Amino acid sequence: MERKKYILIALFVSFCVSVFGQTNTEIYKAYISGNMVAWKTHMNSYKANTNEQKLNLINYQYGYIAYCIDQDKDDEAEKYLAKAEIILTELEKKQYEISMVNAYKSAFVGFKIGLSPYKAPFIGQESLEFAKKSVTQDDTNYFGYVQLGNIAFYTPAMFGGSKADAMKHYLKALELLEKNPPSLKNNWNYLNLLATIINAYYEIGKYEKAKQYCIKTLAIEPNFDWVKNVLYPKIKKNL
Repeated sequence: MERKKYILIALFVSFCVSVFGQTNTEIYKAYISGNMVAWKTHMNSYKANTNEQKLNLINYQYGYIAYCIDQDKDDEAEKYLAKAEIILTELEKKQYEISMVNAYKSAFVGFKIGLSPYKAPFIGQESLEFAKKSVTQDDTNYFGYVQLGNIAFYTPAMFGGSKADAMKHYLKALELLEKNPPSLKNNWNYLNLLATIINAYYEIGKYEKAKQYCIKTLAIEPNFDWVKNVLYPKIKKNL
């Protein structure tokens, strides 16, 4: 399940098991196998009545939207982005997990740029402001640092982007996430962050570093299709 280089498009979500449903077994299985049909089925059947459950649902919608954009299913992506934004607005009005709300808002701007790249000069700054606000509100919110990493990585250097700064943000996000070991089990978000770091190291030509994170990731989940069958093989070709 290869990913295209859309600005800010990646599957990085959640921080706390109780809030973000990271241990959802069906979502986890769908993610590691790349079975987005199963993902969509579970997402559509998920009952979101409480604020916590609504944030869980945004988590699943977020992952599905990114997949749809990657597969050029723009109409489907726009449909679920609209659904996710409605729920996010509800949570914002209630000031529920507001740091995470702003991190999602940053990410959703990225989705809009992925769907319509011409919008980048007009709304790109909004994504940065939401990400900065997120980590200001909660400096332990790893998802906010991931957004800062995405922005720095995919923004051209002439407009302030920096691959070096991006890696610092990604590794900071990983450090924060790994401080809570119980949250890592059956956590598709954790695996995806590792895969993103692998891909980032590959893109900047640090193949040995990328290899090290491949080994780490596959030790955690040997059946992770994206790393096992896509990232690791292409990294080994360049070593």
